[in-house]
Amino acid sequence: MTNLKIGSILTIGATALGAFYLGSYTERRSNNQEFGPNKLSRLPGLPAFATVSAASLIPAGETNLSATPSRISQIMKYGFPGLDHVRSQSDYVLSYDRRNRVPHWVFEHLTAESVAKNDAVDRAKSEFRPDESIHPFFRAQNTDYRRSGYDRGHMAAAGNHRLHQKHCDDTFLLSNMAPQVGQGFNRDAWNTLETYVRKLTKSYINVYVCTGPLYLPHKEDDGKMYVKYEVIGSNTVAVPTHFYKVIVSEADDRKLHMEAYVMPNKVISNDTPLKVFQVPPETVERAAGLLFFDQLNRQQLASINGKKV
Repeated sequence: MTNLKIGSILTIGATALGAFYLGSYTERRSNNQEFGPNKLSRLPGLPAFATVSAASLIPAGETNLSATPSRISQIMKYGFPGLDHVRSQSDYVLSYDRRNRVPHWVFEHLTAESVAKNDAVDRAKSEFRPDESIHPFFRAQNTDYRRSGYDRGHMAAAGNHRLHQKHCDDTFLLSNMAPQVGQGFNRDAWNTLETYVRKLTKSYINVYVCTGPLYLPHKEDDGKMYVKYEVIGSNTVAVPTHFYKVIVSEADDRKLHMEAYVMPNKVISNDTPLKVFQVPPETVERAAGLLFFDQLNRQQLASINGKKV
């Protein structure tokens, strides 16, 4: 390669790098001027990358009331499914879909202690509220759900976070919600799946669960495939066609067991067994455009959907 070509490449690279930093600086300055410290609160997105590689335990007897790097690294021990607009709450982590006003994914780490009944925690005291860390342009509001015919469906279930009232309260942020059919789904079949996940903590020392929406195609009368979904409210919150949960449970012997479920966002008969909704994990990954537990070698898994591997 000639000196002229090398010089040209270096010049282009330097220009691109300079443009990147200039753009980053300009965006930060613009955000500070437009919103100010008191106008738009910001939560930490990703922890320092050094804390993500392995889980470090929170000292016994202590309960995190904010998104600490230690707790985030516990929750995200096996990797981030994606890095788009990540938000870290006190006891769960999510990636927010600004266009659809719902999460891409929500990650939780559950133990028997975190889901146990706690008289000091009362979900009746929690209120649905907008997430002030989301830019107003992309923020869902309670008015979007009002008279829509849909429930504000939790992705991180309130019943999974009983160590402290703050943990429960954080699950009521609208950034953790997606529109769900109420009777026959959110309050029934979906609740059954949530309850099943909590029961796993009786058999496993750690349960990691990732939950989110899907927008799946269907064939119409003209023989073509379409992705169609309703939107609600003035902020056009998307109504997913389906929802998923991908779960990894860690046993006392450190063996790992994975399960994956996809449920349609519609009325489901109460006598339908959960196994009907089990799917190969890669099916969810392809549909969601995400990679779940990508820091986990699949050869470490003892079973997938109850079948030995």
